[in-house]
Amino acid sequence: MIPDPPDPNPLRDAQDRRLPQIAGPCGMVIFGVTGDLSRKKLMPAIYDLANRGLLPPGFSLVGFARRDWAHQDFAQIVHDAVKEYARTDYREEVWRQLAKGFRFVPGDFSDDVAFAQLRDTIEELDRERGTAGNHAFYLSIPPRFFPDVVGQLKEHGLAEERSGSWRRVVVEKPFGHDLKSAQELNAIVSEVFPPEAVFRIDHYLGKETVQNILALRFANQLFEPIWNSNYVDHVQITMAEDIGIGGRAGYYDGIGAARDVIQNHLVQLMALTAMEEPTSFDAHSLRTEKQKVLRSVQLPDDLDLHTARGQYAAGWAGGEKVKGFLDEEDIPRSSTTETFAAIKLAIDTRRWAGVPFYLRHGKRLGRRVTEVAVVFKRAPHLPFTQTATEELGHNALVIRVQPDEGVTVRFGSKVPGGAMEIRDVNMDFAYGGAFVESSPEAYERLILDVLLGEPPLFPQHEEVELSWRILDPILEHWATSGKPQAYPSGTWGPSSAEEMLARDGRVWRRP
Repeated sequence: MIPDPPDPNPLRDAQDRRLPQIAGPCGMVIFGVTGDLSRKKLMPAIYDLANRGLLPPGFSLVGFARRDWAHQDFAQIVHDAVKEYARTDYREEVWRQLAKGFRFVPGDFSDDVAFAQLRDTIEELDRERGTAGNHAFYLSIPPRFFPDVVGQLKEHGLAEERSGSWRRVVVEKPFGHDLKSAQELNAIVSEVFPPEAVFRIDHYLGKETVQNILALRFANQLFEPIWNSNYVDHVQITMAEDIGIGGRAGYYDGIGAARDVIQNHLVQLMALTAMEEPTSFDAHSLRTEKQKVLRSVQLPDDLDLHTARGQYAAGWAGGEKVKGFLDEEDIPRSSTTETFAAIKLAIDTRRWAGVPFYLRHGKRLGRRVTEVAVVFKRAPHLPFTQTATEELGHNALVIRVQPDEGVTVRFGSKVPGGAMEIRDVNMDFAYGGAFVESSPEAYERLILDVLLGEPPLFPQHEEVELSWRILDPILEHWATSGKPQAYPSGTWGPSSAEEMLARDGRVWRRP
């Protein structure tokens, strides 16, 4: 028998992940459609997906809010958001096709009539736009409203999957404010939607550079053999912001830096950095390995010595005089909410025994940057004199998540000249210089994954609860230990954070 000739286009394989995946017939309903997240991120991301040809021709978008808008009013709101915030160029033909699927339902979350109208609107879209009963409900709303919305979806049959169709719910952080509230929220959502239909958004996991942690480690023999306690001295994970709380006082006061960023973004970055190699990159395998890391986390015995928190005071940022946190509008002078948090964690596994992980986040710091720095132990320097290496620091591998996405390797090199003098140099990889393709915005990737039903980048309730088990004892300790330490805006946080590392003979990186 003559064998079939080789396929001239091997990329045609539907399983080839290099091909863009296009969502099937579907629609999305956004609750909280009038908020900043919807205007600045969700609506522009939906347009950008359509502009890249990744949404079906009949895609529908339903806005639900307490506004007296008609469908055309909603379309204008989306249009303005797209014009201001979309990442791709505006094309009229793409806009017209997308706008045909826009609908708006006015009402509040306890309004039975509004949810009945929402049900009728979705059924109409199934008939007119061919959305085939496939709809994702995006809860871009504070968690206190989850019970109302999820209950209404159940009451009106909107969460019910019919033959061959799907219904999914997308939940924005914060996933509770402690372990108990997270468990209560999970119970409410899981009463109505099965686990595989619940997508908890952590937009950091949608960033290309975060996913590149996995590629860097497991696709390269260069790094994995030294990714352990034999060679690694410590790991620093930093998310620094140069802005203050802006207009988020109502949300931020009482939440703080640890709940807002460390519990989700930084703990997830730690898990990806420390996890063992998964058997594959499917959702189950990734979650299994991340959960192993989170279960192995150990807190230090003395939280006073190994954690730090602060509040930004007046100072200079971006060449401008800025006010302190307690002077921000709607922040009470008695507030003990931290705008800076740093914690030391240990991972009790063979790979990471004795390697501390330092996590920090703060507002009004020296510059905006997010990075994972793997800092290696010093070499013995046996052939060198002390003066030859006195300007040499630790080797480090730094994964820059934002804003200058890439990877830096810091190592020692001889200074030109007759003397044997070693000094730190950097070898740099930048996404912008290495690839012609631009990285998709995180919400583009995550929204498309919701519509495709691909869950690897979304933490399930076990990860959320394990993260709160790590953070709860620290928050409880802080609640009884006085006020956060003030630090001037534009600096790198309170002196207590510097002292925290100094006790271990280490210093924070200055990105």
